[in-house]
Amino acid sequence: MNILVLNCGSSSAKYKLIEVKSNTILAEGGVEKIGLPDGFIKMKLEDGKKNVDLGLINHDGAIKAILDALVNPEYGCIKTLNEIDAVGHRVVHGGEKFNKSMLITDEVKDMIKECYSIAPLHNPVNMAGIDAITNVLPDVPQVAVFDTAFHQTMPKHAYLYPLPMKYYEEDHVRRYGFHGTSHRFVSRRVCEMLNTDWRDKKIICCHIGNGASISAIRNGESIDTSMGLTPTEGLMMGTRSGDIDPGALIFLMEKYNLTAKDLMRIVNKESGVLGITGISSDMREICDEIDKGNPIAQLAMDMYELRILKYIGAYAAELNGVDIIAFTGGVGENQTPTRRNICRNLEYLGVKINEELNDKLWRGKEGEISTPESKVKVVVVMTDEEYMIARDTEAIIEGREP
Repeated sequence: MNILVLNCGSSSAKYKLIEVKSNTILAEGGVEKIGLPDGFIKMKLEDGKKNVDLGLINHDGAIKAILDALVNPEYGCIKTLNEIDAVGHRVVHGGEKFNKSMLITDEVKDMIKECYSIAPLHNPVNMAGIDAITNVLPDVPQVAVFDTAFHQTMPKHAYLYPLPMKYYEEDHVRRYGFHGTSHRFVSRRVCEMLNTDWRDKKIICCHIGNGASISAIRNGESIDTSMGLTPTEGLMMGTRSGDIDPGALIFLMEKYNLTAKDLMRIVNKESGVLGITGISSDMREICDEIDKGNPIAQLAMDMYELRILKYIGAYAAELNGVDIIAFTGGVGENQTPTRRNICRNLEYLGVKINEELNDKLWRGKEGEISTPESKVKVVVVMTDEEYMIARDTEAIIEGREP
């Protein structure tokens, strides 16, 4: 079954065409700069990459460009669009309405729209992708896979904020969590790698990259996660602040006469690693600066790693122990010094890693880095959210539970 996986953002639309049974990627790429005069589509081909200028386009135009690329006689991978069996969409926020992936119907569309108020930056553009496919391929089934769905198993005492209850009861203000598709995939994949059953394991899954979150997973279910109502809560990230005293934000609002929109920009786009260093949000550039002896880059890295360490410690306590710690995401999969520094500070949990092996696992390599004596298995896992979306889509189309 060929599944087209779409991840639509405000100015981009990423895609993968996957043959699910064999997990073969037939095509991948994305449209960039949607809504701007210099929009273009980039494609990953067997012999390299190819960019094609599109000019000013909306999401309908972006989806049409993707479909045209898939059937292009020169560099396409299928002969006709009839070879696309279904489309799976990443939808960021499902609120409390969705605890699993869903076949997209008019009713499901309405429920996604009802989540606009708590995800105004994400859900409308996710819906734009759904509507675009409906317009171009009206007879092809579509499935919504929600970033928040995996975390709907969190108990109430974990997801509620200690605010007046009316804000939860009337406005649904609570912790929802994100990266759920990745956390679900990695928690299954790591147990597959270790030849053990995910249904009876305590796992701390560290999805660490430009955006980052950590989840506590017990017996296959998320019981807590670091992101909250929005993806801003939790770890220090590339441009997001993560946890911060709300009093500090109120102080800055009053002193500089900031609007709510100003504050959202600061904590989402101007903070984190970029905010501390003034250099970049890309951890590769920060590592280069550290190698040059830049003290502000080292400070940012120390802050970044400390937040990760604190959440792992908190979740080990919440789980009453931990069997597996999984590192994934751009930093988790590739930044070997960060994994080493964190694990060195987890010796109280019985964590021991093979540092030579740790240094070898990056750039597409995964595996266990803990020693045989370690009381906790520590594993590097390559996340694959697109494949998880494709698998869920296939299951729903075939009438199975995702």
